[in-house]
Amino acid sequence: MRKFFTAVVVIPLGLIFIIFAVANRHWVTVSFDPFNSVTPVVAVTLPLFVVIIVSAILGVLAGGIATWFRQGRWRRAARQHEADARHVRTELADLRAAASRDEAQRRPAPAQLGFYGPNGRDKQGATL
Repeated sequence: MRKFFTAVVVIPLGLIFIIFAVANRHWVTVSFDPFNSVTPVVAVTLPLFVVIIVSAILGVLAGGIATWFRQGRWRRAARQHEADARHVRTELADLRAAASRDEAQRRPAPAQLGFYGPNGRDKQGATL
């Protein structure tokens, strides 16, 4: 399945990225100065494909972090349920152990059975 995924998805996606990078290799200036667009104080000149790919990566990271924070209450609830289940399993094991000890104490000692039954008589009632 992994080889199939690689062949069908990853290889064409890699080719698309390479074609995109070759087609958009001209340089652009990214300005971080909103007040002066002619001579910005903070600006970076990079190839266009680098700007777009870095923006996509940052978007994926921001989405992943937002999802992780949003699911925090579900992870907390799962941890609490796991702790409750662990506690109940321990309590059940203790109760089963106590019940088996009590059962062993309540059982009568096995009777000394002879060859002909518990009272030492054969089928016709004769004493042996």
